[in-house]
Amino acid sequence: MERELSPAESLALIEGQRAEMRRRRGVRPELIAFGWGLAYLLGFGGWYLALQGVVPAAVAGVVLGVFAAIALVLPIVLGVRASRGVRGPSRTIGAMYGTAWGLAFAANSVVQSALQQQMKVSPEVSSLMWASSSLLVVGLMYLAGAMLWRDVSQYVLGAWMLASAAGSVLAGVPGNFLVLAFAGGGGMLALSAYYVIRR
Repeated sequence: MERELSPAESLALIEGQRAEMRRRRGVRPELIAFGWGLAYLLGFGGWYLALQGVVPAAVAGVVLGVFAAIALVLPIVLGVRASRGVRGPSRTIGAMYGTAWGLAFAANSVVQSALQQQMKVSPEVSSLMWASSSLLVVGLMYLAGAMLWRDVSQYVLGAWMLASAAGSVLAGVPGNFLVLAFAGGGGMLALSAYYVIRR
């Protein structure tokens, strides 16, 4: 006759099975965070170097575009792969959260473009507005994801991104690109490393 598991043993068993299921289904949050971390670090770091005359602006633009495209495609591919065979509330929540990212950035783009056109802002102010509002969107989305999945690490990153958004404005131009590269990208790379260690 098998003995009953203690609550701690039951919880450990559930967590182990959940981790195995995530591994088999291909959910790899560390890859997503790593992709975005590199995009921020190299892309915006490149823009800072371009403004300092170290590298051509065209090269910085290509680097940012390539890494941003990879970072955008990666979660879509992993999300589609992970959602195969999933039904019910989990699939709905995942789809709603994934779509919310696109909606938030689309709305931010419209708001920023309209504001800057109407206010006739300088390139420096435009840079500050885009950088800070983008980090705000990322921070709020990570906070929302943390609440959905009860993930404290995502909550910490979300709060860090909100602080970085404020820091990017205070840093001015071109310092805001350093904040994007090292605070934004560094925060995501730190989250990726945490996921790898925890795994």
